[in-house]
Amino acid sequence: MRVDYTTLARTLASLCEGEQDTVSLMATVACEVHHADSRFDWTGFYRVVGPELLKIGPYQGGHGCLVIPFSRGVCGAAARTGQVQLVADVEAFPGHIACATSTRSELVLPVQNSAGDLLGVFDIDSDQPDAFVQQDADQLASILADVFKSAR
Repeated sequence: MRVDYTTLARTLASLCEGEQDTVSLMATVACEVHHADSRFDWTGFYRVVGPELLKIGPYQGGHGCLVIPFSRGVCGAAARTGQVQLVADVEAFPGHIACATSTRSELVLPVQNSAGDLLGVFDIDSDQPDAFVQQDADQLASILADVFKSAR
């Protein structure tokens, strides 16, 4: 099953309309995205909680790493650089953190509010190699920008 991004965007816009609480928004996005595509094995957020530090936030799937410094892993790279990380093979990513041994590929997007504050990163893991394409990154970036524009 592949994501119907038009429907996903409409659903999330409807569910999140008027909400400003970051954790509530993250929980809703994690749930809806996780169930939108069978490629998505783990779907969730790592929140910025201090200088150069991420902690696990709302997610769907098995356990995740509890704390990730900006200096480590795919999530840290997305937070540190502000750039989407589209990783076809996590074993080939320098400094990859193996939170789950089943993860083969990963897509991580920085999440900002309308003021440009980094709220965290949105992490999608797949148990399939090379599971993500640029369209996934582009569509999800657009959805995240819309959902989190009024987050505090």
